[in-house]
Amino acid sequence: MAKEGVEKAEETEQMIEKEAGKEPAEGGGGGSHRLGDAQEMRAVVLAGFGGLNKLRVTRKAMPEPQDGELKIRVKACGLNFIDLMVRQGNIDNPPKTPLVPGFECSGIVEALGDSVKGYEIGDRVMAFVNYNAWAEVVCTPVEFVYKIPDDMSFSEAAAFPMNFVTAYMMLFEVANLREGMSVLVHSAGGGVGQAVAQLCSTIPNVTVFGTASTFKHEAIKDSVTHLFDRNADYVQEVKRISAEGVDIVLDCLCGDNTGKGLSLLKPLGTYILYGSSNMVTGETKSFFSFAKSWWQVEKVNPIKLYEENKVIAGFSLLNLLFKQGRAGLIRGVVDKLLALYTQKKIKPVVDSLWALEEVKEAMQRIHDRGNIGKLILDVEKTPTPLMANDSTETSEAGEEEEDHEGDSENKERMPFIQ
Repeated sequence: MAKEGVEKAEETEQMIEKEAGKEPAEGGGGGSHRLGDAQEMRAVVLAGFGGLNKLRVTRKAMPEPQDGELKIRVKACGLNFIDLMVRQGNIDNPPKTPLVPGFECSGIVEALGDSVKGYEIGDRVMAFVNYNAWAEVVCTPVEFVYKIPDDMSFSEAAAFPMNFVTAYMMLFEVANLREGMSVLVHSAGGGVGQAVAQLCSTIPNVTVFGTASTFKHEAIKDSVTHLFDRNADYVQEVKRISAEGVDIVLDCLCGDNTGKGLSLLKPLGTYILYGSSNMVTGETKSFFSFAKSWWQVEKVNPIKLYEENKVIAGFSLLNLLFKQGRAGLIRGVVDKLLALYTQKKIKPVVDSLWALEEVKEAMQRIHDRGNIGKLILDVEKTPTPLMANDSTETSEAGEEEEDHEGDSENKERMPFIQ
């Protein structure tokens, strides 16, 4: 094992030296390089809250690990709906800009901070990051880093932490999913939705009701028991099949769906709010949508919950990790999930791969709910010529022209990988 670790370290050092010597093409990929005495890297930077024109790929000083941190040479990053909300400033207590977005990544350990144990240079890992994930190099505390199986690709590893940990925690830690129960999950074609469906299949006789855009139905129909159009009256459809309703509702939409979800719960059922994608109605923040969505949640009557024996809960993985100090609990969950992966009972669904310079188009795809599974930013991917100009640093005139580009044009450019 020690010999294998040394070989890995030498291989990683050779890769780093090779990449550090590259001079990237303008607007394209490439490794880190030195400018003067400072070593730099490529990163996606959010200049201010707002539309897609606030995103740029630029060069930043490369971070070095502090005490208790690992430095990771990033191979792939996960892109989630929460990243759209961050871009718009549509979250509670948003951080100051400019900032590097992103909360999860995968890659190779490049350096160890003081007091770090259990990892070696060259280890293949995935990690949670409290922002800063969308870059060629990240540093994050060791408690948020996990080794990945040899047969797990970097794109799969970047698609794994947020989606599967969120799905597992809601189903098993909050709602106590057991044999014979029923689950309603919105956005069944998304990353969390597909993770929920896979985890439910590990428990006997679990019925999964899912809502999704009609064009996704053919691709995901085998992953859920009953599938409904997201714009249809799914409440009546569910009750037609199960008059009593369901045991668990997982709601990432918020707004009107809060009341609908609670109405579908059986006695002792659990409704979990884990997102609010209905707040994101346009490219920039809509205060009307924000107010409307949360007004529906605030109308919940606690006395009615008591009378009907129903449970309403909320779940935020990022708060659990970075604000509430539950990294130890999450590590245990990741261990269980990796065991299921090794047993081939679960597998991340990757929708498509995008270069860092294609981050705007990738975000638009999530905004349009066009993805089936997870979108991944592939740090080593070379952008297609049509997209490269959109997310790299451009002139002010280019920004104004970009603001008026139509969604249909963006859709035509999007590479899709089933």
